[in-house]
Amino acid sequence: MIPYLEETYDVVIVGAGHAGCEAALASARLGMETIMFTVSVDSIALMPCNPNIGGSSKGHLVRELDALGGEMGKNIDKTFIQSKMLNESKGPAVHSLRAQADKQDYSRHMRRTLENTEHLTIRQAEVSEIMAEDGKIRGVKTFSGAVYYAKAVILCTGTYLKARCIYGDVSNPTGPNGLQAANHLTDSLREHGIEMFRFKTGTPARVDKKSIDFSKMEEQFGDLRVVPFSFSTNPDEIQKDQVSCWLTYTNENTHRIIKDNLDRSPLFSGAIEGTGPRYCPSIEDKVVKFPDKNRHQVFVEPEGLYTNEMYLGGMSSSLPEDVQYAMYRTVPGLEKVKIVRNAYAIEYDCINALQLKPTLEFKKISGLFAGGQFNG
Repeated sequence: MIPYLEETYDVVIVGAGHAGCEAALASARLGMETIMFTVSVDSIALMPCNPNIGGSSKGHLVRELDALGGEMGKNIDKTFIQSKMLNESKGPAVHSLRAQADKQDYSRHMRRTLENTEHLTIRQAEVSEIMAEDGKIRGVKTFSGAVYYAKAVILCTGTYLKARCIYGDVSNPTGPNGLQAANHLTDSLREHGIEMFRFKTGTPARVDKKSIDFSKMEEQFGDLRVVPFSFSTNPDEIQKDQVSCWLTYTNENTHRIIKDNLDRSPLFSGAIEGTGPRYCPSIEDKVVKFPDKNRHQVFVEPEGLYTNEMYLGGMSSSLPEDVQYAMYRTVPGLEKVKIVRNAYAIEYDCINALQLKPTLEFKKISGLFAGGQFNG
């Protein structure tokens, strides 16, 4: 069968999250004809979990990326709504910049940058196959049958490969925020001898700001003098009014509800098979693994300037909907909280990163690279 469309590029990027955007910009800015694929153009630089950039350890990486010509630092300097240097009471080696973004604004600015970059084409389509011969990449094929030949392919699929979102007994075969999952590329990678893992991560509920009693929480302010992420940003041009975040805590009642319903959690019932990350444990994990702790921090953070959605940092969960309501409403300030989006775990395919060279190129297939969360 002859595909109805064939095109040739220097570089193909699969995915338009943080890693995909940086890979596409780096390639195009070097003058290489680049095409970036995404399951939805509206999800470019989407921040489906907490809309922040940086934080402990990660802030250093954003600075390094900026020094290499990356866009993330510049973009967050345009779109932050609160900025704070963490760990200032400790030594300078562990000072770490963290900025809360306006989620929609961050995505919109990054998309504008990509769309106006020379040598870069953006395409909404699902890549279903990689094409390789004799250990060398030739290009990719989309689900529609179109073929895109390339000298290099960079896979930045994040949490989309065969993704499913789970809470309680509910399991939806979707990517984050209900976006379309990419269900075909995994099989193609396996056919080329690439070892795949099953990972999971999670996110907390988003709740309605109008249903929160902030008088029972500790207000968290941004820095009086904002330090930019990007070395190219003039600090004097980004000083502005910032929104507050808020701090509250779980308690023994919260933990009792969680413990009483662990049998209904897919994380503990075996319904979720993927390996969990070390960097953002669910509230169920924290209650089970740290039984000596009678409370855990909950950071209540705005999703943006033009939405009432608030993010409950520290309370990721895959518990059923009724349990989520019960446990959240034991937290001071959240007694009458209304959930906008349920918390969920997301399970997805990623690679064994030991298959990569230090350059992130696959050892088995020259010209095929992998970046971002897809690297496991």
